[in-house]
Amino acid sequence: MDHTLPILPTISTSFIVISAILVAIGWYQISKRKVEAHKRTMLFAGAAALTFFIIYASRTIFIGNTSFGGPDNLKVLYTVFLVFHIILSTIGGIMGLINIYTGLKDKLGIHRKLGPVTSIVWFATAITGVTVYLLLYVIYKGGETTSVIKAILGS
Repeated sequence: MDHTLPILPTISTSFIVISAILVAIGWYQISKRKVEAHKRTMLFAGAAALTFFIIYASRTIFIGNTSFGGPDNLKVLYTVFLVFHIILSTIGGIMGLINIYTGLKDKLGIHRKLGPVTSIVWFATAITGVTVYLLLYVIYKGGETTSVIKAILGS
């Protein structure tokens, strides 16, 4: 593998990993009844996830998405896996926002029930996201990259 890793996908994927690590730390903190530390850590986890999303969305709009560059016989499997990751990350993001809201508004009944489920969904999102990154940029060299703007305007 003699190709250079792309900087923006590498940075954005790092933020998802950081977010998942912070969620794990926050889960541990709340298990030890360290409420203020838990709150701070989870807000940082949310900020890391938001940073990922801003980089990802900006890159998608202005630079584009990279197509799968691996073997043709794996493209369908990769696409199914990618769709699963996108659905999982959307659900995880929405659940994360609900959890941040319920935690900050002291709606702790909902927060305590939803928190562990959200954390598990977020861990799965991070793992599948890193897998997508590895398949696109590390294991195989990425395919063509086309921006949304170019796709819409046809230039």
